[in-house]
Amino acid sequence: MTPRDVVFPPGRQALYEKNRYSPAVRANGFLFVSGQVGSREDGSPEPELEAQVRRAFGNLNAILAAAGCSFDDVVDVTVFIVDPEKNFEKIWALVPEYWGEAPHPTLTGIGVTWLYGFQFEIKVIAKLPEAPRD
Repeated sequence: MTPRDVVFPPGRQALYEKNRYSPAVRANGFLFVSGQVGSREDGSPEPELEAQVRRAFGNLNAILAAAGCSFDDVVDVTVFIVDPEKNFEKIWALVPEYWGEAPHPTLTGIGVTWLYGFQFEIKVIAKLPEAPRD
């Protein structure tokens, strides 16, 4: 078995080890990022929805940067929202700050009843930049 090429953002490796998963894995030219929530460094949630969304994107962007990517490299997004009827518009008002210009990545939005104390989660697949050719 080939070892997984795991990407860890700075300062959060202990949190991922505690919860037994990889924040992101490089494979076949892509970066597969685990769902990111609005967790502080100790894993606790930001108390307000908007702060959770901002922190989730901050956590996501730290992982992308650790892999040499940015949100511009993201090709597929899945979001999970607790109580989307109530929270979708609040969340989507913040997305343009992080999403960038069109063309946008594909998107799947899923309404859920529980996210381990969080209200928003985002997971992505990004295309890794190609190495410069000599």
